[in-house]
Amino acid sequence: MNIIKKLGVVFGIAIFAIIIAGVYKFNFTNSDIFVKDETQINTHDGLYFIGGANVFLENGISEIPPAPNSASKIITRYFGNDAKGDLNGDGVEDIAFLLTQETVGSGAFFYVVALLGGKTPTLSVFLGDRIAPQPMSIKNGILVVNYADRNPGESFTVQPSLGKSLYLKLDPKTLQFGEVVQNFEGEADPERMTLDMTTWRWIRTTYNNDTEVLPRTENKFTLTFKNDKTFSVTTDCNGMGGEYTVTGNKITFEKMVSTLMYCEGSQESDFAKMLTETQTFLFTSKGELIFGLKNDSGSVVFR
Repeated sequence: MNIIKKLGVVFGIAIFAIIIAGVYKFNFTNSDIFVKDETQINTHDGLYFIGGANVFLENGISEIPPAPNSASKIITRYFGNDAKGDLNGDGVEDIAFLLTQETVGSGAFFYVVALLGGKTPTLSVFLGDRIAPQPMSIKNGILVVNYADRNPGESFTVQPSLGKSLYLKLDPKTLQFGEVVQNFEGEADPERMTLDMTTWRWIRTTYNNDTEVLPRTENKFTLTFKNDKTFSVTTDCNGMGGEYTVTGNKITFEKMVSTLMYCEGSQESDFAKMLTETQTFLFTSKGELIFGLKNDSGSVVFR
C-alpha cells in the first residue's frame, strides 16, 4: 500500500512538472513572436540601399567607417516626414519617409525611401544636399516629395528658397521609383489636382488691359498650401504667410504677415497684392493653378 502511494506521488509530481514546462514554453514562444512583430511593424529599421551601398538601420541609425580602422564614420539616420498610402496597388498601407546620410565631408544628403506594408524596403531616391524638406503625400499611388533647394550657383550658406516637387511612381517588380514628368498638355488630371499637392511657382500675371507681369527672377516666388488652412510664400526678398479660406472654387487669402527686410527693386509688394485680390481658382490639364482676380481684372498662373 505504501509503495502504491509513493508511486502515485511521484507520478503526480512528474505530471505537474510537464504541465509547468509546457506553460513556460508556450508563454515564452508567444512572447518572443509578439515582440518581433511589434518591432518590425512600428519602426523604420531595416536594410536599405543608400548612396551606392547597403545600410542597416537599427533604432533609426547606422554608423559605418568608410574604411577599416577609420576614426570617421558614415552616419545614416531616419529623418521623418512620413507619408502613408498605397504605393503598389495591393490595398495595404505603405509608408514613405526621408533618410539623411552624413559622410566624411560637411554634407547632409537626403534620400526618400518607402516600406511596403511596413516590411519590404524600396530602393532610395536621392533628393539633394542640405535641402529643406516639406510635407510629403501619397495620392492615387503617386508619392509627392516637396522640398526647398538652392538656386543654381548659390552657396550652401544660403537658405534654401527654390520650391521643388518630385512626383514618384513605384515599380512593384523592381522596387524602384520612377519620376512622373509634369507640365505638359494632357498629363495632369484637373479632377485629381489639389491646392496642397505641390509647391506652386508663379509663372505670370495677365491683366485685362493687356498688361503682363513676369517674375524678374525665375523660381523665386513660390506658394505652398498646408492642410491646416495656412499658407507660406517665398519671394525675391522676404518670406510671407497667412491663412486661406476655400468655398467651392472661391479662395481668400487673409491675415498675411511678412518678414521686414528691404530689397531694392523687389516685386514682393506686387505679388502680395495679387494674392489679396485673388477671388477664384481652377486647375488645368497642363498642371497649372490659375487664380482669377477680383472684378475679372486678370489672372495669375502658377505651375
